[in-house]
Amino acid sequence: MVSAEQVTDPIAFHAEGAVWSEAWGGLKWVDMFRGDVLSLGADGAVDRMPTGSTIAAMVRPRVGGGFVVVTEREFTLWGADGGREWASEPVWAASAGIRFNEGGCDPEGRLLCGSMSYDMIPGAGTLWRFGVDRSIERMFDGATISNGLGFTADGSRMFYVDTPTRRIDVFDYAAGVLSDRRPFVHVAEGAGDPDGLWVDDEDGVWVALYGGAAVHHYDASGALADVVELPATNVTSCTFGGPALSTLYITTSRENLADGEQPLAGSVFAAPAGVRGLPVRAFGG
Repeated sequence: MVSAEQVTDPIAFHAEGAVWSEAWGGLKWVDMFRGDVLSLGADGAVDRMPTGSTIAAMVRPRVGGGFVVVTEREFTLWGADGGREWASEPVWAASAGIRFNEGGCDPEGRLLCGSMSYDMIPGAGTLWRFGVDRSIERMFDGATISNGLGFTADGSRMFYVDTPTRRIDVFDYAAGVLSDRRPFVHVAEGAGDPDGLWVDDEDGVWVALYGGAAVHHYDASGALADVVELPATNVTSCTFGGPALSTLYITTSRENLADGEQPLAGSVFAAPAGVRGLPVRAFGG
């Protein structure tokens, strides 16, 4: 087992969606329920950027500079100066009680992001695809808490979490089509619920375990290879960063915790991974 070290103060309520990009100078993540994008400076200071939405679900770099942020019901494009350049129309009506949650980019540079019901209604979520041409389409329905996803190094398979299934599933992927969904890993009862994930360059999967105070590393065969322990129960996402992409950055949440309980929850942590992570795939639009 490996223990993680604290990188930031517990400044977020629900830190999520950690992602490293040299294009924007290092680590970004979201404080999801406050609608903010956070950035870690070289001096350890954290910058907080409001999106204007009640939800900031995820952030990814854009190939041409700047970044894309998925908010409660919209896809939004931002310039390198932090100014918002464009926003889609809401993908569904506010009355639907649905919000975006988590995702990533595919090998062609399109952004995939899943949705979920605020009330966690079974099957109410959808995996959506936002194209480089700003088109929006459904990939599949029937998810409950559509969560972390990531592709293998060669782009031929996609790992995916629908949290209540307690599984990491894997799809075959070719020419923009997902097929042959099947279980890759079953997370044991009592270990926490699978949340955000990242893939390493050996096609191992690192998954944050909400309620489990840990990140699990499963190798390419699906065997448990490493456990990273955290001093906070609600572990939400992980990514690889640093010059060699060999440091695992991990976000945590204060959701469902009482004041004074787990004082480090809401912090970002880091741990040596012993393997190189895959670089982030940027949005092509």
